[in-house]
Amino acid sequence: QVHLVESGGGSVQAGGSLRLSCAASGYTLSRSCMGWFRQAPGKEREAVATMYTGDGGTVYAGSVKGRFTISQDNAKNTVYLQMNSLKPEDTAMYYCAAGPRLGWLCLSSITRDFNYWGQGTQVTVSS
Repeated sequence: QVHLVESGGGSVQAGGSLRLSCAASGYTLSRSCMGWFRQAPGKEREAVATMYTGDGGTVYAGSVKGRFTISQDNAKNTVYLQMNSLKPEDTAMYYCAAGPRLGWLCLSSITRDFNYWGQGTQVTVSS
């Protein structure tokens, strides 16, 4: 059974940093399509960052490019999202997800292409 467990959320002031972790069990992250998504109240879930762990390819939402970094640690079977220069508009529930697409197909994945999801971790950024 696949479990994805996020951690690392919290409350920070604008300009601060957080690192989110997504630990996987029952699922090998090497050569996997991994994504970080977020959903603010009243808004649709949106993709923040996607990584194909087989070659390290990544894609980011324009709103976070240059501030957020997705990375992997295969030894720990964990994916991270380093978030710097946080803004109040980054406030949301953040979710980790895993999907079956490989290579460049992974990087073009949309929300419904991911079939395993974590429970989410809350990030709140105050001004």
